[in-house]
Amino acid sequence: MDKTKVFLLPILIILGLSYLYPFGRDYHISNTKINGVSLVGTPYEIHLEDISQIKDVRATWISLIPYAFSIKDKPHVYFNTKKQWWGEKIDGIILLSSYAKNNQMKILMKPHVWVRGDGWPGEFELTKESDWEKWEDNYRNYILTYARLADSLKVDLFCLGTEYRKAAVLRKTFWKGLIREVKKIYTGKLTYAANWDNYQKIEFWNQLDYIGIDAYFPLSTSKTPTYEELKKAWIPLERELKVYAEKHKKTILFTEYGYQSKDYNCSGHWNVNSDTISVNMISQKNAYHAFYDTFWDKDWIAGGFLWKWYPGKSDSGGPFHKEYTPQNKPAMEVIRKYYELTSSL
Repeated sequence: MDKTKVFLLPILIILGLSYLYPFGRDYHISNTKINGVSLVGTPYEIHLEDISQIKDVRATWISLIPYAFSIKDKPHVYFNTKKQWWGEKIDGIILLSSYAKNNQMKILMKPHVWVRGDGWPGEFELTKESDWEKWEDNYRNYILTYARLADSLKVDLFCLGTEYRKAAVLRKTFWKGLIREVKKIYTGKLTYAANWDNYQKIEFWNQLDYIGIDAYFPLSTSKTPTYEELKKAWIPLERELKVYAEKHKKTILFTEYGYQSKDYNCSGHWNVNSDTISVNMISQKNAYHAFYDTFWDKDWIAGGFLWKWYPGKSDSGGPFHKEYTPQNKPAMEVIRKYYELTSSL
């Protein structure tokens, strides 16, 4: 053999391995994942090509979020109102669903209530039994409306609620009955999106297809946590999640996960004031890398939906953006590589 070829052969092998294993380790993933993005519902109608951009990250699933609104300490749930954004209402969801199918993407429909006065629904609580009963009637109407829509659109997966940390525990009988009602009108798979600190208190996983978790686990108080630091922080949490999945004989779906592109992004977003800290692209990239490296080769993890994606805006995110979207940021390449490895397409 020519001496030049003998010399070049090891180099070519190394280069080939670096392509197959892009993060410098012997990393094999054989099982297909739900590789999803959480779509931001726009205030205006968008077009088919705006959804096609999601393929840039090799996602095969999309989460559509028909928002509703409540008021702190009040039992009402308002949805599909004139003041809501187009992408959060029925007409928008119908068209977005057709766009997803045209792009060969599967769909999670994930109703989410925004509580004015609190923001997230985790602290939502009522003091009077009569108010709880009114809330249950309101919330049931909201969920059954979208469950019927999901069935008519042949949506692949439906989520019955998001992050009701207190209500899901205090009113567990209601939730169990609601699941039975949904099953009468929706024939796809079901989940619920529990907050990261609350999933072990949910008592109706046996009625659902996936254990859904919004995975914003605090991992580090470092300004720029390293990949190695985050991998180590995941060890006890990964073990805890695996035991829980095995106990319930269900796979875990991360109904939301993601990291902001700023300092201290793994310490809990509720603990950090974005106005007083700097953009940090390395921190976001490290966090995604450690997350996928921990979970995406596990057969008890179904996959998940990164938070979040702005459709139709080629300049979304970018080098000066601190918040969650990975668009036009270094983290995009990490996401793309793992999604490619576990894609069903």
